[in-house]
Amino acid sequence: MRIRPYRKKDFEVISKWITEERAHALWCANLIPFPLEKKGFDELLAEAEERFGDSPFVATTEEGKVVGFFCFSVNISTNEGMFKFVVIDNSERNKGYGCEMLKLAVKYAFEIAKADAVQLNVFPENPCAKKCYEKVGFQERTMTKGAFRYKEEAWGRCNMVIRR
Repeated sequence: MRIRPYRKKDFEVISKWITEERAHALWCANLIPFPLEKKGFDELLAEAEERFGDSPFVATTEEGKVVGFFCFSVNISTNEGMFKFVVIDNSERNKGYGCEMLKLAVKYAFEIAKADAVQLNVFPENPCAKKCYEKVGFQERTMTKGAFRYKEEAWGRCNMVIRR
């Protein structure tokens, strides 16, 4: 697997990954309208870059097939990185791609971006994602109950961190 910067043409592949509304909310906390459309995705990426310095990345197989996506930024004042919008192609799940992508992303964060720690947020209602993060070495730092509402559900927000 490799990680590389996101290219606008990657959207055509990524847009097919999340076809169910609840899965979409678990991925992006409804910061992008469902179903995923290019305009909303481009606007989100532009705003995340402007506000937080986020850079979007994709993970590819050795053959070049895009199988994962995430955004990364570093808060210079705390020297702590942040992963956002982590997603794997739904048809490629359970192949270890999520853990492999995150291991490469953490390596990038520590070795290239020189972050001292990296954090991410996950809904505990997404246990597969949380388990993947734990396998990579992320540990729960805080849990906020009822931080997000999805229809009739109240989801928690788990902040996880990995340190150098």
